[in-house]
Amino acid sequence: MSIRTAPGQPSARRRRPAWAGRNYTLLTGAAVVTHLGSNGALIAAAFAVLEAGGSGGDVGLVTAARTLPLVLFLLIGGAIADRIPRHRVMVAANALNCVSQGAFAVLVIAGDPQLWQMMLLTALCGTGTAFFSPAAEGMLLSTVSGEHANRAFALFRMAVNGAGIGGAALGGAMIAAIGPGWVLAVDAVAFAVAGALRSFLDVSHIAPRTPGSSLLADLRDGWVEFRSRPWLWSIVLQFSVVVAVVGAAEAVYGPLVARDQLGGPAPWGLALAAFGIGTIGGAVLMMTWKPRRLLLVGTLCVFPLALPSAGLAIPLPTWGLCVVMLLSGLAIEVFGVNWMTTMHQEIPEEKFSRVSAYDWFGSISMLPVATALAGPAETAFGRTNALWGCAALVVIVTAAVLTVPDVRRLTRKPVPPLSASRPGDGGTGAVAAPATSAAAACDPDSPPAGPQTPGRLNLAPAPSGD
Repeated sequence: MSIRTAPGQPSARRRRPAWAGRNYTLLTGAAVVTHLGSNGALIAAAFAVLEAGGSGGDVGLVTAARTLPLVLFLLIGGAIADRIPRHRVMVAANALNCVSQGAFAVLVIAGDPQLWQMMLLTALCGTGTAFFSPAAEGMLLSTVSGEHANRAFALFRMAVNGAGIGGAALGGAMIAAIGPGWVLAVDAVAFAVAGALRSFLDVSHIAPRTPGSSLLADLRDGWVEFRSRPWLWSIVLQFSVVVAVVGAAEAVYGPLVARDQLGGPAPWGLALAAFGIGTIGGAVLMMTWKPRRLLLVGTLCVFPLALPSAGLAIPLPTWGLCVVMLLSGLAIEVFGVNWMTTMHQEIPEEKFSRVSAYDWFGSISMLPVATALAGPAETAFGRTNALWGCAALVVIVTAAVLTVPDVRRLTRKPVPPLSASRPGDGGTGAVAAPATSAAAACDPDSPPAGPQTPGRLNLAPAPSGD
């Protein structure tokens, strides 16, 4: 006897939630693919430089070559992503990343790559990321409906963080087995696959763009949107410091403490793995928890980011360091989901990418400076004092943000039921909730209502292309 599904009821064979439409599924799948490749490729690039006879300073130059164009082109990338269909920008950026990583792989496999060649190719990869990131964030924000935003963003981030952990572990094993060049080649293939998936995104449910008279006018318009919201610019300023000092502690001081006081690199690897597990736990928590005061809860969860620096300053034994890294990973993921939900609720859909670009730009702008100054700071003040300084800065800037009324009062808004599904996203009605002013959202008497960090919630430079 066959079982028939009543009209209007979901099929029993359906394997995904009703709110996870076609676009959301494609975006999530493509992000998982690129994170599996890119997290291993970041390790492979460093080993490629070292195997070519480069020094630690040369590794830093290659890293800087990736970061500089990211900072230079982010704002332009955000403006362009709001002028033309975002999925085209994403596919073009993935194509650039595929070509640059493929060329990098060929150089390394062939042998004797030159430092300038590696810097040039990683700079191309950073340029692709600068155009990709604002478009991708805008596309994701426009793909889910307001009532499901919290769960959708949490699931997306859980999938991406899990892929990042797996990609780093797989990449490390592959480097040892077959060499860094082949890991870079796998990353190039991953970009090709992800670009193909993103080419199938349907943007018919998004209203046609009406760009300003010039790219400069669009940048000015994005700046007006950014500076008109105190909650937005204050938290981005906060994270310009938080990302910088936590990044310096993670990239510079952490490996040194592990080498000198914890017995080698293995304990630091365990601590980083614990942080990744914490982010997955935070995403699982946010699948069901919907705090009313989005930014207040999120900002309170930034305070634990001071714990890893303090743990390194003591230093804690390996198990203690793993515990504080686990807690900080869980806390920053709570912030991240609340941040994305706030952006989705408050920013007009047609300006998502421009505002996201200012978010990214502000959040990472001080990271290269902080990592460059970490060594001189250690020389001047001592490693322990420098680490305590990192922890103190996180606490100070986070406490300062809590003095901003909008941060304390902005609340989740109720989302009216959608009367009809929109084409292009699997029938989920996946459109952005109407944006309202931050001031209106901050009324403490309003009824209970239904961001890797502004920008970077993983405390390290994002992998190329995702």
